Amino acid sequence: MGELVPGGNQALPDGALTIRVPGPFDLSALITDEDGKVAGDGDFVFFNQPTAPGARLDGDSVTLRPRALRPGAARVTLVISPADPGTPLGRLPAPVLSVLDERGATLARFAPPRPSRETVLLLAEIYRRGGGWKVRAIGQGYADGLAGVARDFGVDVADDGAAAAPGAPAPGMSPTLAPPAPAPPAPAPVDGASRQALDVVNAARRARAGAAPVALDGRLTAAAEAHARAMAAHGALALEDPDGTSLFHRIAAHGYRPLTIAEHIVSGPRTPREFVDYCLEDAERRGPFHDPALVHLGIGRADGPTTGDVYWTAVWARPFTPDGLLRLASEVIALTNAERAAARLAPLAPDPRLTAAAQAHSDDMVARDFYSHTGPEGHQPWDRARAAGATHRGIGENIACGQRSPEEVMRGWMNSPGHRANILKPDFTHIGVGHATGSRAGTYWTQVFGAA
Repeated sequence: MGELVPGGNQALPDGALTIRVPGPFDLSALITDEDGKVAGDGDFVFFNQPTAPGARLDGDSVTLRPRALRPGAARVTLVISPADPGTPLGRLPAPVLSVLDERGATLARFAPPRPSRETVLLLAEIYRRGGGWKVRAIGQGYADGLAGVARDFGVDVADDGAAAAPGAPAPGMSPTLAPPAPAPPAPAPVDGASRQALDVVNAARRARAGAAPVALDGRLTAAAEAHARAMAAHGALALEDPDGTSLFHRIAAHGYRPLTIAEHIVSGPRTPREFVDYCLEDAERRGPFHDPALVHLGIGRADGPTTGDVYWTAVWARPFTPDGLLRLASEVIALTNAERAAARLAPLAPDPRLTAAAQAHSDDMVARDFYSHTGPEGHQPWDRARAAGATHRGIGENIACGQRSPEEVMRGWMNSPGHRANILKPDFTHIGVGHATGSRAGTYWTQVFGAA
């Protein structure tokens, strides 16, 4: 495996390549001629246009078949931008690009210098050289977003100040390049089982809790169906396959980014009515039916190939928004300060630097699929706080994974002596909270405490 530095290059074998950049990023690819210009909108592969001849985007990976690219294509440039368009890359975990061959072996890896205010980063390019293909590390940042990249690659976009009607692309800008508005639910499957299940679920929400109906989301349904099929194939209920693929990996791969999430993994009931009735029998299982914060639903059902057992996966979610994340973190801080008030301790003040450190750690645990106070490079909580600009004389950290609400995560922390000690430490004066969804456990929480 080659470790690339900016400007470094490496020859690639024939065959399919996978370029992967895990983390809270949107990955894109620009297909250009020798002159470095796109031939048209179809040369931009991104979340709203995930395929082009020889290229396909799937979650955090682009699969390339260089010899199947359109005629004249000589270069594919790999680009990342924040999944949350308002967040500078410097506030996110450092990106790492890996190039894998068709057997999954890593050919090359590139960890660029950490960006700061940039909102887009050109990571690398796969380019034709003679009769073969090579990869070159770039690491060039843009502060003016995808519009700046588009201009440099030959796409005609409007000036930054040009006005556009709400929901329409900017004048002169290709509709496929317009930054996405908050996404409504993707088209839901129209098969009778999904519709019947939705009707039964919403009837139960109205009857049991007076909660608003949920909407079927096609991405969640696709993930739920894939997970139900995997459980049926293995003949076992589980959130994670034997190969390490979890339900939450599947949700991310199908393009849904949840803020809050809940799930049902069930075997036995044969009809949607039996499935819902089973869930309503137990206080914990009926929780999502009562939760007004959950607005989207995906349901999957699969029959075991030999036993005939029926496997169900239901995914309930609320989509990510920056305001939603802020509210979630504020709830954790309010619950933390309530515990401190009960112990006659001063409240903790929110600190944006500690918040940045906490959020980066939650995002990093999801992106790199680990759960620890110690990062893969050996970094500790105080290292991360210092990197975020915090100057507190003392630092503490609580982490948790799997809890589905601020109340649940706070109960877990308060029931753990070490975590409780951090929450009730008199010396601490400030706090930051991070929350991210995905990976194996579904939710990852971080509290970072600072002493003035």
